[in-house]
Amino acid sequence: MHNRSAFAELNGATVLVTGGAGLIGSRITSRLKQLGARPIALCTMSAYPERVYSGLFGVDTTDPDTVTGDIRDTALVRRLAAESDYVIHAAALADVAACTREPSAAIDVNIAGTQTVLDAVAASNRVRRMVFVSSASVYGDGEPPETRNPELADFRELLESVHGRLPRRFDESAPLRPVSVYGTTKVWGEQQTSVVLGQVGISYAIVRYFSVYGEPQTIKPNSHSWVVAWFAARAALGLPLHLNGGGQQVRDLTHVDDIAEGTLRALTSPRAHNETINIGSGTATSIRDVAELVRGHFPNAEFLATPLPAGDPLGGYASIRRMEAVLSWTPAVTVAEGVERYVQWLRRTPQAAPSWLTETALL
Repeated sequence: MHNRSAFAELNGATVLVTGGAGLIGSRITSRLKQLGARPIALCTMSAYPERVYSGLFGVDTTDPDTVTGDIRDTALVRRLAAESDYVIHAAALADVAACTREPSAAIDVNIAGTQTVLDAVAASNRVRRMVFVSSASVYGDGEPPETRNPELADFRELLESVHGRLPRRFDESAPLRPVSVYGTTKVWGEQQTSVVLGQVGISYAIVRYFSVYGEPQTIKPNSHSWVVAWFAARAALGLPLHLNGGGQQVRDLTHVDDIAEGTLRALTSPRAHNETINIGSGTATSIRDVAELVRGHFPNAEFLATPLPAGDPLGGYASIRRMEAVLSWTPAVTVAEGVERYVQWLRRTPQAAPSWLTETALL
């Protein structure tokens, strides 16, 4: 699955990973160690309880290369960037619902914090490439083809009358039309990465993650994201699976192992220089499909139709042609395999299904 020769230049290199103790960041730093690199993980350690970082994510908080700090700390970020050969900027207020509730916090972390990282990389005489972690949320709900070509409208209407709503396929040249505060901050980050690093001639790559899932992901209150973790946790506790809007929304579920692998390929691939690349599976999976896969492991799980939350995108899936061409790679974990892996992990780690889920259900 992994081609070490693709990462030969990481052997002995120092890589700064902002957000390096989170779900994705910890997976990236672990993989970097396997490849002989020295990862420096910078993280506030505030998104989860400490037991999640040390117990579930396997973060060694005593490691001197695990730095508890903030990307808005100019002096700290400049010092770490100055000793790094590569930078992966994954730190963000990444919860869409949290960004909607607290737009000022989203601007502070995702915009001001990103500017601090970009300034530090631009001032470094050592960084060879930075990867900016973006999101499929920059596409919004996608632009229907008929808005560009009215002649397609009748044909699409006919198809949708037969098959239901057709999922949108997002390619990197699609218009950016975010429908959330989070998505807007990511559009800004992409453009600012291009401007700041382009001016000083430092190579960069922008990766747009689709719906990340996989063990040891744990759910947070008041979040609509992470449907595999939500459904599996609720099913394990004997709670019904909520199908918002009937579960017809579509996601491109991409396992965290594949997300980490694609990110590191974007960091090292010569063809990824100054490119913007989707990191997704290229497969459309409906929320109801996920519920059915989870119910396959918990046969007594019940479905409950619930209203569609405001702002919940109908979604789509990634075009992965550019990813395959630029990175010479295709994701390996299918959704069925990924759901099974998560369920088996949850059974081994029952404390990952939080007690507040049951308490909330009793209110």
